[in-house]
Amino acid sequence: MTEDSQRNFRSVYYEKVGFRGVEEKKSLEILLKDDRLGILPPHHESHAQVMMYRKEQYCDVLHALEVVRFVSDATPQVEVYLRMYQLESGKLPRSPSFPLEPEDEVFLAIAKAVEEMVEDSVDCYWIIRCFVNQLNNKYREFLPQLPKAFEQYLNLEDSRLLSHLKTCSALSRLPYDLWFKRCFAGCLPESSLQRVWDKVVSGSCKILVFVAVEILLTFKIKVMALNSAEKITKFLENIPQDSSDAIVSKAIDLWHKHCGTPVHSA
Repeated sequence: MTEDSQRNFRSVYYEKVGFRGVEEKKSLEILLKDDRLGILPPHHESHAQVMMYRKEQYCDVLHALEVVRFVSDATPQVEVYLRMYQLESGKLPRSPSFPLEPEDEVFLAIAKAVEEMVEDSVDCYWIIRCFVNQLNNKYREFLPQLPKAFEQYLNLEDSRLLSHLKTCSALSRLPYDLWFKRCFAGCLPESSLQRVWDKVVSGSCKILVFVAVEILLTFKIKVMALNSAEKITKFLENIPQDSSDAIVSKAIDLWHKHCGTPVHSA
């Protein structure tokens, strides 16, 4: 095995050794001790310095928002992250009272999910920032195509279920924004969401399609019993949480079934 092949991102590493979405902490720790990961700065000796710079940048942006009175101690933390992101990307509105744009609502949903996973506010902001940038840049062209891909794979797995959605005029009204724009933030609990986002971060937004398909397959009986688009959509926006881990595991299996062993492409 070549040196570079040993330094693949963790999802690729897990799949090579037969694990799918499992935390292999010892293996990950070994990888993180390597001098040239290609994910963090090239040498781990510089990690502390880079984190110091990121903390300083965080504090500078936060201070600027406080000076112009866009945020205060009473501002919810996820909204602070949003204003910081808007300021850094040149999209800060003229007033904090301006209504939020749809893309802001997506940011807040993702921020709330990350906030549940990460305690440190600096780390939290940088993770949110990088994740949202990946969605807005790398996946910009692919995300609008996911509803069509969802229809395609659901038809392959259960054409009768797809026909029911069409009969109820529900297909075009499914919670695609929740599934694909928000990447299931606010739909799946933290433990399940981490496994899905691990695939997204490592290079494949198509995993989102298979999670959506598996949700329909898992709750097929319930969905088939509902006869209106409104009822179906309302149910899918609030699926039972106790099935989420099984749904994600089956979704990863579907992903491998239809895509082979993906090389983390969109």
